Amino acid sequence: MKFSFPKNKIKVLLLEGIHPDAAEKLRAEGYPVELISGSLEENELAEKIKDVFILGIRSRTKITKKVLENAQRLLAIGAFCIGTNQIDLKATAQKGIAVFNAPYSNTRSVVELAIGEMIMLMRRTFDMSRQLHEGKWNKSAKNSFEIRGKTLGIIGYGNIGQQLSVVAESLGMQVYYYDVNEKLAMGNAQSCTSLAQLLQVSDVVSIHVDGREENANMFSTKEFDAMKGRSYLLNLSRGSVVDLEALKQNMESGKIAGASIDVYPKEPKQKQADYTTCLQNMANVILTPHVGGSTEEAQRNIADFVPKHIIQYVNTGNSSLSVNLPQISLTQQKDSHRMLHIHHNVPGVMAKINTIFAKYDLNIVGQYLKTNEQIGYLITDVNKNYDVEVINELKELQDTIKLRVLY
Repeated sequence: MKFSFPKNKIKVLLLEGIHPDAAEKLRAEGYPVELISGSLEENELAEKIKDVFILGIRSRTKITKKVLENAQRLLAIGAFCIGTNQIDLKATAQKGIAVFNAPYSNTRSVVELAIGEMIMLMRRTFDMSRQLHEGKWNKSAKNSFEIRGKTLGIIGYGNIGQQLSVVAESLGMQVYYYDVNEKLAMGNAQSCTSLAQLLQVSDVVSIHVDGREENANMFSTKEFDAMKGRSYLLNLSRGSVVDLEALKQNMESGKIAGASIDVYPKEPKQKQADYTTCLQNMANVILTPHVGGSTEEAQRNIADFVPKHIIQYVNTGNSSLSVNLPQISLTQQKDSHRMLHIHHNVPGVMAKINTIFAKYDLNIVGQYLKTNEQIGYLITDVNKNYDVEVINELKELQDTIKLRVLY
């Protein structure tokens, strides 16, 4: 099929060591792909992005307004992870850049790590292993517990929280959860009306919230005070959520019996780097370098999921599962041109667009519109005979953000 822009000129940039399967899929589509193992600072990325059509990142790369000012050719961003808080979604939408993530692909990996860490913390496995590595035989059942019969409190009952709920219950735990949005309970899990209520009943608390600003330091001194004595805390969500100094104080006082932290307020830009945190060398604390979703299976799933949706968007205009643009799911057009018009969602735009179509006596064979509060996305399939001035007038409309044509 012929496209409005040659595929061999649709440059792709993949950062942060994205799984090679992603590059293979994009190259198989005919796109030239450049791979960079680490992330780029704002100024570096702002320069690098000038001729990029498709950008792939993970959690360390920040997509800011400054970066987007230089992204004149950018069609889509793939977040090869769950979260998108590292991307200015409003700014990308205002430039007509579609953002896709992988909301389900590494769910199981995070859940399995959380379950394993609960068991390791309640059995004090890491402390006993360290002692034996040092030549100390310290066989004791003191402060070593089964997870069966214990209560698990899940903060954030999304995809990960729900699957964790099911697996934990199958292992004999009683599950409670708290979410700011109403969520249907899985199995025998019980919803809590407040965070305080959840903390009062939980032997283990596992956090699975997103990185929005209002979640910053949501877990600090007040929340630790509300927890049960000798309870456990896991954070595999976002580094900004937990006040690590407050956690350290509660570990030292004995209020918290164990903790597992996978994410941190400030993380290195590179995969291998020196790093310090106030929790290092504390007893019964598991520290991992943001690897909750880092399994071979998860990375392969993500490397399949994200490129597939980006390719569909480039080839057909299909915005299904975009996190920032209105979602339209369409197949490839047949015997027609497809005009993809992203515009500001203001009154009268559709009337102006259709006036242009009528002016040039266009035969519309299909038209599809979706909107959100800020953006409208209109896909129009027309017969093959039309005046090129149609495109010029659509581009010149005051509220046009981006226009593409697929032949």
